[in-house]
This record gives sequence, structure tokens and C-alpha cells, in this order.
Amino acid sequence: MRPSLELDNAPVCRSVGLLIENQFPHIFWTPYVVHTLNLALKNICAAKNTQANAETYEECSWITEVIGDVMAIKNFIVNHSMRLSMFNANSQLKLLSVAETRFASSIIMLKRFKLIKQGLLNMVVSRNWAKYREDDVQKASFVKEKILHDLWWDNIDYIIAFTEPIYEMLRKADTDKPCLHLVYDWWDSMIENVKVVIYRHEGKKEEDVSPFYSIVHNILVDRWAKSNTPLHCLAHSLNPRYYSEEWLKESPNRLPPHRDKEIFDERLKCFKKYFPSEVERKVIAAEFAKFSGAVREFACTDLISNRRYLEPDLWWITYGSSTPMLQNIALKLLGQPCSSSCCERNWSTYSFINSLLRNKITPQRGEDLVFVHSNLRLLSRQSPEYTKGESSMWDLGVDGFDTLDDVGILGMADLSLDEPEMEAMLFTADDTIDVDDEDLASLLAMKPCF
Repeated sequence: MRPSLELDNAPVCRSVGLLIENQFPHIFWTPYVVHTLNLALKNICAAKNTQANAETYEECSWITEVIGDVMAIKNFIVNHSMRLSMFNANSQLKLLSVAETRFASSIIMLKRFKLIKQGLLNMVVSRNWAKYREDDVQKASFVKEKILHDLWWDNIDYIIAFTEPIYEMLRKADTDKPCLHLVYDWWDSMIENVKVVIYRHEGKKEEDVSPFYSIVHNILVDRWAKSNTPLHCLAHSLNPRYYSEEWLKESPNRLPPHRDKEIFDERLKCFKKYFPSEVERKVIAAEFAKFSGAVREFACTDLISNRRYLEPDLWWITYGSSTPMLQNIALKLLGQPCSSSCCERNWSTYSFINSLLRNKITPQRGEDLVFVHSNLRLLSRQSPEYTKGESSMWDLGVDGFDTLDDVGILGMADLSLDEPEMEAMLFTADDTIDVDDEDLASLLAMKPCF
């Protein structure tokens, strides 16, 4: 059963995870990476004015004010048909109505405002805006003042710029693709990229101290400390790319995983969990030494050079046969996603199919329709529209097209896949499904299991 949106079930999930770990010691509970990043953005963009949070609020309150202004302007326009009509006449793009459950909703709204900036400027300087009279003149004056204020737009650009590394990592993690082995490096690179943007904006040198960055850095490090697990470190250690000279030269501070003390400690925890026998731990330690040090069977020139260019799982399949225990655990970890949002979207699909207004569908039919919808979505990823154009990555993050730089009016990817019977699946006015049991059975039979 899907938990209520009003219920904060994170403590419940964590407790269940601990119970499972106690019963099955080899299983690790890993936090939801996308949710962790979203909480970090909330701590930065919606700092609370409390005694314990006074320092953070002092440095970040201006961000909250800018986002509050953006939401006030958006509500002012969409809540009145005349104002909305004026906006639509001056902008090809529409204002978003981002759900509260959407990740990084504030950043999405700021990105959309940046794209519709010219339309907003044209609206407030148009004749229709000057002619229009309404009851709340004060709000109209506030909206016009903000939209015409260059410094206000500069603040929006700055917020988008320094949160972009966080947002990009969130987008990369918000997928069902295997990426557990990338999370550790993503966090390090993301924090460094945030620092670069803030220091460049403030005109500071590397050795200078920035109070604002110190606050942002502490928030990110605190969130990372809560979400980092031994499993992330072990997966990072088993990615051949992080031992290649090319990757190490990209940044002066980089170390190969086997020389990093933090990763070393966490990796040992994993090995003790996975291999309770001391004999097995000796074998796995020897295998890891060969792999990380590129010695013995791993000293081949092709093997070393391909660490950079081959996908990690393909590298292990090709070269890992001499270390069977390490190869087995590497292939398992390199195939793991780091977030559960794609699974949760099936709940959203089910809530659309079976709602208070449409509650006479049997559980089996509802499950079948979710099955068909999810597999249509998976099959649609094979189309060119999924990897390029305005609707690319359309099914990630629900409204993922809103995050692209070239956002336009959404032209949804063709989900029919040249199957006319699929296009006939429509909800009718009496809340029934316009597809009979035979059609549904044929759809279920032709779709691959997900």
C-alpha cells in the first residue's frame, strides 16, 4: 500500500531497514540519494529562522526571499484570468504549477522564470497592463517593480548557478540506471563545483574564507555524512575507472580508492559483513590487492588501459575471471541504482488509475494497467525522442522536460509504438476503461516484464 503523502514515513522505513539488517547481516540499508539532495536544497533555499539555525538563516535568508517573490508573482498571474491572458500573449512558454512532492521544486520554478523573463518584461510594460485596473494595486506594483529590477534577476541567476551542481547530481541520481558506484565521486565533485561558483561570484581566492560557502558546505557535508554508507565506498572501490591515470589527473586532489583512508575503513566493514569467515576475507583481500594494485593477473597493458574506456561491468566481465569472489560482488554492486523514485512513480500511476472518483476497478485490473503503462514507458525509451529534443528523458522526475535549457511547448514522445490498439486506451466520462479484457490481456502478453 502506498503511504500517505502527509505521513513522514522515513523513520518507519529506516526502522524496517534495521530490522532486515539484523535478520540478514549481509544486507545493507542505503539512504535515498535523491531525497538526501532534495533535503540539502531545502536547507539552503528554505532556511528556517530558529535559534539553532540562526547563522544559516542569516546567510541564506535572501534566497528564501527571492523564491518567495517568484512564487508570489506566479500566483498573482495565474489566479486571475485577465492577468494570465496578458502573460500568455507575451510568452510562448507557460508558467509551471510544480507539485509539492516534486524534487527541487523551487529550483525548477526559478529556471522557468529565467526562461520566461522576456515575456514577463513585455507583459508589465505593455499597454494592456497599464490599462488594466484591479482592486489590489499594491500587489500589481510589487510585481512590476520586481520584474523590472535587474538586481533581482541577478540574484535568480546566482541561485541557479551555485545550485546547478546539486541539481545536476539530483537529476543523474533520479533514474533506474545503475549508479551506486558513482555516488561517492558525484558528491565530491558536486561540493567542489559549488565552491568554484560561489568563490568566482564573490571574487575570492582559494585560500580566502567565504561565510556563505562555509554554511552551504556544512549543509552538504552533513547530508553526505548521513547518507554515506560502506556500500557506497565499496562500490566506488570496485569501479576500475577510478584507478585510471586519466581520471586521477583530472583533479590534483584525487587519490585512487585503495589509498583513501575513509574508503579503506568502510570497505573493510563491507568485507566483514559479506564474508564472516576469516579464510574468505583473506581470499577477498588478496583478490582486491591484485585488482587495485594492477599486479599479477591484472598487470596486462590492455587491462590497465581499458579501465578508463570500458564500462565497469563490461570490464569486470572481460578481465575479472581470475578473481571470482571479487568479480561476483563487483557485478552485483555495479548493477545497483541509488534511488527508488522510479518505483515510487508506479504508485503515482496507480493513484491516477484508482482514485476516489474511479474506485470500482478491481485490484488485478489496476495492477495490469500499471504494468502496461510502465512497460510502454520503458519501450518508449528506445525511440529517438527519448534521448534528444524537448521531450527527452520525459519519464524521469515526472516533469523532467521542465529542467532542460531548451524547454519549449512539450511534444510528448509517441507512446503508441505504432500499435493502434494502444491509442484506444482512454478513460471515459463514467470512469471506466475503454478497453476490453481481451485487449488488455494481449497488451500484457506482448510487454516484457519489468
